[in-house]
Amino acid sequence: MSTKPFALLASRSEDVAADDEYASFLTHTGLRPDQLVRIRMESGPFAPLDLDAFSGLFLGGSPFTASVPEAHKSDEQRRVEAELDGVLREVHERDFPFLGLCYGVGALTPIAGGVVDGTYAEQTAAVEIGLTDAGRRDPLLAGLPERFVAYVGHKEACTVLPPGAVLLATSAACPVQMFRLGSNQYVTQFHPELDHAAMVTRIDVYRNSGYFPAEEAEHVIVRISRADVSDSHRLLRTFVERYHRER
Repeated sequence: MSTKPFALLASRSEDVAADDEYASFLTHTGLRPDQLVRIRMESGPFAPLDLDAFSGLFLGGSPFTASVPEAHKSDEQRRVEAELDGVLREVHERDFPFLGLCYGVGALTPIAGGVVDGTYAEQTAAVEIGLTDAGRRDPLLAGLPERFVAYVGHKEACTVLPPGAVLLATSAACPVQMFRLGSNQYVTQFHPELDHAAMVTRIDVYRNSGYFPAEEAEHVIVRISRADVSDSHRLLRTFVERYHRER
């Protein structure tokens, strides 16, 4: 029997960023293109989604900021979020295998009853992530060191965990770097899919988007180039190994 593919829910309208993100997921999950179905949410309607067609869902990062007032959101963002809301409510109700990266925090937290806002935003950087006691015991984090480095860059973060959420990882500037809901729903504020080359591409594409002062882009690249984020990538491959399912 063959295994069901995984799905990547993506929302980057810039092709260079979208294609680079997909390539990063393929590299660090170890999946082939036929095993990872990319759904570009920004390109048109994508819901309802048949979750039973997939082994699990990834939600990639996004230029969208979920916590800004509705009046400040584009028509595209409102449409994507309305459809994504339905998908994630089913994910939450079924405790379906899910790993949301960065935007996953903004998208899933409010659905589950938590709070997301700009209190713990972080400029683009490489930061030290520390596992909690629960994180050290969680099967998805098996094999990761108690402290590791990962890339971040976000305008919002979780300030109040949803009821029942288990805090798995934290950092000095952002208390909620990763949590779990139920047994199978995970979100990270950091970016385990990004290696150095992918981060440089992301910096170039979004240098005028407010993640850092645009005039400091080259300095940001120099800073992030000193970091070894290889440990963070293990999270993606472990998710695939844990949740691949037969058709």
